[in-house]
Parts: sequence; C-alpha cells; structure tokens
Amino acid sequence: MERRRLLGALALASAVTLTAAACGSSGSGGSSGGKKEYTLGFQGPLSGDNQQLGINGLDGVKTAIAEANADSSLPFTLKLVQSDDQGDPAVAPTAAQKLIDNSKVIALVGPMFSGATKASEGAFTQANLLSVSPSATNPTLTTLGFKTFYRVIAPDTGQGKAAADYISKVLKPASVYSLDDASEYGTGLSKAIEGELTANGTKFTHDSINPTKDYTAEATKIVAAKPDVLYYEGYYAEFALLSKALKSAGFTGKILSGDGSLDQKYIDQAGAANAEGALISCPCLLAGSDPNAASFVTSYEKTNPGQQPGTYSAEAYDATNAIISVLKAQGSSATRESVASAFGKIDIKGLTKQIKFTPTGEVTDASFYIYQVKGGKLTVLGPTSKLIGG
Repeated sequence: MERRRLLGALALASAVTLTAAACGSSGSGGSSGGKKEYTLGFQGPLSGDNQQLGINGLDGVKTAIAEANADSSLPFTLKLVQSDDQGDPAVAPTAAQKLIDNSKVIALVGPMFSGATKASEGAFTQANLLSVSPSATNPTLTTLGFKTFYRVIAPDTGQGKAAADYISKVLKPASVYSLDDASEYGTGLSKAIEGELTANGTKFTHDSINPTKDYTAEATKIVAAKPDVLYYEGYYAEFALLSKALKSAGFTGKILSGDGSLDQKYIDQAGAANAEGALISCPCLLAGSDPNAASFVTSYEKTNPGQQPGTYSAEAYDATNAIISVLKAQGSSATRESVASAFGKIDIKGLTKQIKFTPTGEVTDASFYIYQVKGGKLTVLGPTSKLIGG
C-alpha cells in the first residue's frame, strides 16, 4: 500500500519512543534487569486520513513485543521506537532517517505504504538496517536493488490477478470501470488488474484521479459509462467518499476495492447504507474472521485495550516475530548487520502464512481473499481460489 498526500516536503515525521518492556530501558546496546535489550523500530502512517492502517500495523508490532517480553526464557527484552511517515513519500525519508540515526534500532517493521517504502529503502540499505513491510504491495519494490528490504505480503501482481479473475469468472460483467488514485499503490494494482482482465477477455475502461474531497464529477462520469463493476485502486478514506458519490449518482453496479480500503473506517466514513454490498480484495486474512487466530485476537486486545485487529495487524505481528526469531538465534550478540544478513534465511510458521523468502525478499506463501460489507460489518466470503473454483 502507498498513500500520496500533498502535505509538502517540510512536514515533519515524529518519532516517539515507547517502552514495551515492564522495566527500564537503555537501548539495543544496553541491558534491562540484567538482560540484553534490543530496540525495534516501526515506520508507517500514524496521522492523516488513512492513519488507521498504520495504527493497525503498530498495534500488531506491540502485541508481538509484549508477548516476547513476557517470555522469561528469552535472554533479551525489547522496546519500540515509532516514526510517523504519514504514508507520504515526501515525508518518509525524514521518518526513515530518525530510525537510522537512532543507533539503538536494530531492525524495523515497515514502512507500510508503497510510496513511502520506495522513498525510504535506499537509506535503509545504505545503513544496513533491516526493514520488513507488512503491507507494501507495489510489485516493483523487490526489483529496485534494496538489499535489506523484505515483505511478508504478496505483491499486487498476485492480488490483481486474483481480483480480476474473481470479477471475470464470478461476477461476469459486460464491462468494468478501473479507477486508480494515481499513487504508487493504486497504479501498480490497476496495472495488474487490467492486465488480467485483458487476458480474460473482459472489457474495461481505465481512469485515474488524484485524491479529492468531492467525487461528484467522477461519479457522474462512471454512471454515464454504464459499467457493471467499478474497481477502485486506492484507500478507504477516498473510497468512502467515492461510494457516497456513486450512490447519490444512482450507480447500481458492483463496487469493489483493494486492500487499501479493507478497514471498518471505510464503512464508518461512507455510511453503512452506502457501503452495503461493497466487495474488497486483500492478500490478507482479517484475524477476527479466523477461528485459528483467536489467541492472537485475545493477546492483541489485551495489549491494545479498546482496539481490535485490523487490516495488516496480523502481518505486522508476523513481521515482528520473524525479526524476533533472528534475535533468538543470535542471543546477545546481534547487530544491525548480523540481523540483516540472517533474515533472508528464516523459515518459520507465522500466524498468516509460512514466513520464508525468495532471494529478492518476496514471501513464498500467499493467499487472496474477498470480503463484503454486510450489515455494516466486513465479512469474509472466502479465498479466491475457492470462490472461483477450478
């Protein structure tokens, strides 16, 4: 995912230190209660229109850290430093540099959005600082020569194909309107979807629109094109506004979006009536819909009172535990360089999938799901492999 916002290059990313251990902290090179202490970083959007996606990830990281610190058998404790990049590529380098300049940060989870990731990873590579994204899905990110970048989520080439196959083979529309938000994330996903729609022989119209507060004109244009299906490649704040505009304009076709819109905030902001029936694809499984994730949900809610796991909470939890698994193997001798060097060799069972990587940093395990808004809530219809069938 990626969020492009016109906030200006002078906007500052904040770095707030959170102590996740119960006792005092002295950084990754110090000790706490007689144990070695390591500092993990988090970078993502913690402010702005789509901040909930960043909060979801941060809370997943906090959960994994809390569980690790509760394990008395570990020879170390963990603390957390967070840096807000607002999901903005213009702000991301400043947010990344804050983590790099903190010599106690041994590895980080994030960034979360694709544009912010692209803008940060060169610096992380130069600093030999491991960066594990739970959610950055633009396909090109693992082709740009970033040496310390990994992601525990499948790229949009996979989501795009799965979503397009679901549209073509399950919804079977005469025509599709594909609208992206002109971001790294949106354009990457639209390219993948449209390529597979073409392969399937499904007609589509492509359009692109920068995020705006008024989608009336765009909705009018879409209704005039008379598509059976609209797929919006963007984020929940704009998808909510677009959904309201489409309903007001009398659109009666199916409304879809991707993982950037998979959040209860979409329904809250669009209004339950406007969001009802909307379909959302994601290379992720919402933990609340998976009975096998019950213990994680309990732990998450204990660590983050009043919060429930959201989109990419579980993936951020997996990314954190993957880093912790390397620290376990290295004991009290881990460094930025040793962790970055060892991470690509891990092969562990995560909450969401098997965490194992290709040489370019892609996770080898992937599943894609379709969700639908029903009665004001997100419900899972199932994995695309089963919904589409043979």
